[in-house]
Amino acid sequence: MSLACGILSVMGLVVPAVLPSSHNDLEEKLAFLSAIPSVDRVQIDVVDGRFATPASWPYTSSTGSPQAASSELEAMVQKGEMLPYLDRFEYEVDLMCLDAESAAGAWLALGVTRLTFHAESVTDVPRTLASARRRYGAGTSFAPGLVSFGLALNVVSDLALIEPCLGEVDYVQLMGIARIGRQGQPFDQRVLEKARVFHSRHPAFPLQVDGGISLENAKELLALDVSSLVIGSALLGASDPAAAVAAFEALESPYGV
Repeated sequence: MSLACGILSVMGLVVPAVLPSSHNDLEEKLAFLSAIPSVDRVQIDVVDGRFATPASWPYTSSTGSPQAASSELEAMVQKGEMLPYLDRFEYEVDLMCLDAESAAGAWLALGVTRLTFHAESVTDVPRTLASARRRYGAGTSFAPGLVSFGLALNVVSDLALIEPCLGEVDYVQLMGIARIGRQGQPFDQRVLEKARVFHSRHPAFPLQVDGGISLENAKELLALDVSSLVIGSALLGASDPAAAVAAFEALESPYGV
């Protein structure tokens, strides 16, 4: 039985997504979002330049290798650093990288509580999820019961790739753009049918869509019972980001949040 079966979202509808080019850029964007009172959840996009391009921080910090990225994150952990505004935000990290499982530990130590793995980034999805749960799930040193796992699926991929794994995850993230890893990409209408089919098969399973979201297509997604909207450029690139968040939050959510 799915870990999320029968559980409805109780968090805010809008999840701002940040795609950092550097550590300083990440901190600046988080500081910017902290000034918007209604934002209680933030997604950090992590792109390794191999699974998706172009690379984002920490893969841009030196050679772009997973070893270098891991070293920088581990150095932060060793210093006792945590992500800022942990009293304000619940953080999730979208691991668009081939070393997602090994990279997850450092992000959790920095304060992330939701990990999104991409189904296409590994050769054995069930094995990866089971391994991640053993390493980072209940019963480990990472706050048992407080870590959530999600599985992302590209718009061109078949739902059959993730459906056998739903018992291992707490939410599903459908990508709303054809080329992941870049903000500002056009919305891909194919995700609407994918969301419709997924919800018809799994009506109680938390489903979020990430990429290309506007006020217009957000209404279509909510009509398909999407529970969270992960939004990047439409918020951070808006002339008034706080008003943009409010406009999205004003849309009727299927979960009444």
